[in-house]
Amino acid sequence: MIKLSPFEITDFEQLASWAETEEILMQFAGPAYQFPLTKEQVQDSLAEADRLLFKVVDQASGNTIGHAQILNKEHSFSLGRIIIGDKLYRGKGIGQILVRQLLEYGFMNLDQEIAELNVFDWNVAAVKCYEKIGFKINPDVSYQREVKGEIWTAVNMKISRALYHALR
Repeated sequence: MIKLSPFEITDFEQLASWAETEEILMQFAGPAYQFPLTKEQVQDSLAEADRLLFKVVDQASGNTIGHAQILNKEHSFSLGRIIIGDKLYRGKGIGQILVRQLLEYGFMNLDQEIAELNVFDWNVAAVKCYEKIGFKINPDVSYQREVKGEIWTAVNMKISRALYHALR
């Protein structure tokens, strides 16, 4: 259905088109990128040795429908900057498939036992998606961000390699 392919700077325009508001950019990228998204910001991410950028490709059409990143950290790897940008593909379970592919990649290629991600607590669909895969909310870690005068709270979610493989 979908496959992960390396993101290249030539994919920037499409990614930027999905980040059409400050709120959407914050929702999918957190505070790492500033609105409006620029090519330089994405090039900086591409230059990070421990960060992997992917485009999400619909295998049937060959169209790029989303974006995701993995950051290899000291004691875990982090999934982030996940977006199904093409609205026609939302609500079809592709998010779960994408996260599973990211976990497969991370657990197979990075020497880590834990995967984690951050998600805004009001993004109930995303939280449920991650919980269906086996992620659990880490009650000890949360972040607050101000977006246009509102405070958004992001929760941290984790899954171990062992639990992920047991639930597959």
